[in-house]
Amino acid sequence: MKAARFHAREDLRIEDIQEPELRPGTVKIAVAWCGICGTDLHEFLEGPIFTPPPGHPHGLTHEAAPVTLGHEFSGTVEELGEGVSGLAVGDNVVVEPYYVCNECGPCLSGHYNLCTKLGFIGLAGGGGGLSEKIVVDTRWVHPVGDIPLDEAALIEPLAVAYHAVGRSGVKAGDVAVVGGAGPIGLLTAAVLKGIGVTTIVTELSAARKDKATSSGVADHVLDPSAEDVKARVLELTNGAGADAAFECAGVNAVLDTMLDVVRPAGVVVNVSIWGHPATVDMQKVVLKEIDLRGTIAYCGDHEAAIKLVQEGKVDLKPFITGRIALDDLVDQGFDTLINHNDTAVKIIVHP
Repeated sequence: MKAARFHAREDLRIEDIQEPELRPGTVKIAVAWCGICGTDLHEFLEGPIFTPPPGHPHGLTHEAAPVTLGHEFSGTVEELGEGVSGLAVGDNVVVEPYYVCNECGPCLSGHYNLCTKLGFIGLAGGGGGLSEKIVVDTRWVHPVGDIPLDEAALIEPLAVAYHAVGRSGVKAGDVAVVGGAGPIGLLTAAVLKGIGVTTIVTELSAARKDKATSSGVADHVLDPSAEDVKARVLELTNGAGADAAFECAGVNAVLDTMLDVVRPAGVVVNVSIWGHPATVDMQKVVLKEIDLRGTIAYCGDHEAAIKLVQEGKVDLKPFITGRIALDDLVDQGFDTLINHNDTAVKIIVHP
């Protein structure tokens, strides 16, 4: 079968590899669509980061580069391994793409997304969604019912957004600012709107500002290059400030702005993965008693994220801006998102 294999920095190859074998307690999935994530782009440009380098296999997958990429994927159950229940051949599903140890403190306390040996399917080994087939432990497989499989490929990043919103503690009637209208920023705004929060999105890119407006996830869209974001948020909140803010860009100026726009005793959630150390103005944190919180991936959030889509509270269709074949992954996928990222939000791949 064909698969996109990460060998080394800027060395991604479409190769023919052996189809994975079914094991007890697993299911084989025929992959329908797989999204290209910013993490995949970082791996391609700067890796290995999450991918174990040659000679240093991951502690849970026992694999090292080359590995198959892709962790945002949907597909159809093709075969059931021995002992599998609750799933049937033909079910449309998505995958929570984890490897966890089930032994460390975080795992035993239920916070498996903080596993001390954490690995991601599609980065740490164990196959990936940028391939024709994958075998996955049943624990991580979530049926999506009648959600179209192209849209279902966005459930994984939607679960990231859902978990981040949960970390903030916001509720219906609150006001939140989302800094950055890339895929995760837009999906964070979508979750916020879905639960009844007023959303203010900040973004420089014209195309992404348009997407925030046209998709309906933003009540207000602010351009930091054209207006004073802090003053505008205060105006929109009758001088109070936002209840929460979400840093979704990995840019220090955005983090600074999020600290500015929240009310005293507000919450700032850092959602983005940073490629460099950030500088935090601790005086802002101290004088306003701001809670600055981290968030990583998801933990028991997929079913709730799926329900938001099934109930019509989140519409994923607007965020898919490109559909390509696996053979076009680098030229039409990675190149577009790296060198022309203001023209696309989410490109999905059909292996």
